[in-house]
Amino acid sequence: MEAIQSVIAAIGDFLWGYILIFALIGCGVLFTVKMRFVQFTNLREMWRLLFNSRDSVAEVLNGAPKEDHQRKHISSFQAFVVALASRIGTGNLAGVATAISVGGPGAVFWMWLIALIGSATAFVESTLAQLYKRKSKDSYIGGPAYYMLYGLGKRWMGVLFAIIITATFGLANNSVQSNTICAAWQQAYGIDPVLLGGILTVVTIVIVFGGIQRVARFSEAVVPFMAIAYLGVAIYVIITNITIFPQVMGLIISEAFNFDSAIGGGLGATVMQGVKRGLFSNEAGEGSAPNAAATASASHPVKQGMIQALGVFTDTLVVCSCTAFIILMGGVGIHASNGIQLTQNALTAQIGSIGNPLVAVAILLFAFSSVIGNYYYGEANIMFITRKKAPMFIYRLMSSGMVMLGAMMTLDMAWTMIDLMMALITICNLSAIVLLFGQVRRLLDDYLSQKRRGISEPVFHKSQMADIADKLDAWD
Repeated sequence: MEAIQSVIAAIGDFLWGYILIFALIGCGVLFTVKMRFVQFTNLREMWRLLFNSRDSVAEVLNGAPKEDHQRKHISSFQAFVVALASRIGTGNLAGVATAISVGGPGAVFWMWLIALIGSATAFVESTLAQLYKRKSKDSYIGGPAYYMLYGLGKRWMGVLFAIIITATFGLANNSVQSNTICAAWQQAYGIDPVLLGGILTVVTIVIVFGGIQRVARFSEAVVPFMAIAYLGVAIYVIITNITIFPQVMGLIISEAFNFDSAIGGGLGATVMQGVKRGLFSNEAGEGSAPNAAATASASHPVKQGMIQALGVFTDTLVVCSCTAFIILMGGVGIHASNGIQLTQNALTAQIGSIGNPLVAVAILLFAFSSVIGNYYYGEANIMFITRKKAPMFIYRLMSSGMVMLGAMMTLDMAWTMIDLMMALITICNLSAIVLLFGQVRRLLDDYLSQKRRGISEPVFHKSQMADIADKLDAWD
């Protein structure tokens, strides 16, 4: 097992060290500049779109065919929280702790950077997912596999992506989430990981056999609550340590550019951990969130692109920063422990013995909502490959089974496996969105043009892109 883990780690380190970091930052900068800093200049519009009641299903479908009104649509807000449910999880509590433990405080800066420029990448991939979404029996469906097929005309690429994302999120990622939950509850309450893993597996089975509507309802109920509660704890920690806040910020910045530590790969480790854990947390460029974005009912593809870009900010700049400040203000050695235990120890040092169980409860909500969101990504992509019931049934059992397996894995094995899978899926997705980027620019120009003409709710018709109209199934 150790030999297999070493091989997986070596391949993952090669991909991250020589390809992924440059590709993620390069694409983020390219998209940001070419779209005139869309993620910064449209922040107000992003928030308006997220909560605007006029963009309800009834309003969006005004004038649509009768059968479209009867479709069980997912709202833009529900699609946002399904994607956020997957984003906000282990990466925010355990991933940040791992980044700081291995890469030092400077890794936090690189997490922030990848979020700022990565939000443009999230905008591109989610807008494409909306553009090429398809009508299914109960709701819309789509994602990278669909824009690879209909946008690029490369079914083989779509199938490859569908297989990798199913293995990454529906299987490997779920094991990481379960591993972290069980580790936290074992430390806080002494609960046997196998017992808790079994309980989580049963609950997962109950939810995933309910389909995307049940996933959306679960996420809509849990995600806002858990994010606000965790934010409240972090604000308390910052306020009670406000005198050292400037010192912590200075440490993050100085360590991010500490070229003295570059000897022996120190600086490289700082950057790599920041980008790795930033990507694991906010998923910008991975091609995961577009699967949820495609399910939303919206009057223009750009709307959901903007909403998902906002999700990257929410995840990394808010939730990940909360964990970083708790750890760096906690007064505990950042190398004394790793993963979720470091976050628990830091919070315990700040608020007393309640810190351990508080993090355990938080990670249960954060990570389990990710399990549910991750499952849907696999479901959507299996439906791309085949509509037969047997493969879907098997996948649901395997996805739930990985929750059990994760409870019994070691921390190192769980993270090693997911790092490799993230690298493969991101390379595949970035290749597609770079090739299709021109279509996103056209959509953004159309959206902003309608806004300038005083149209409060821009509408897209496939006739506006006549050259690809025959490939657009959901924009009649």
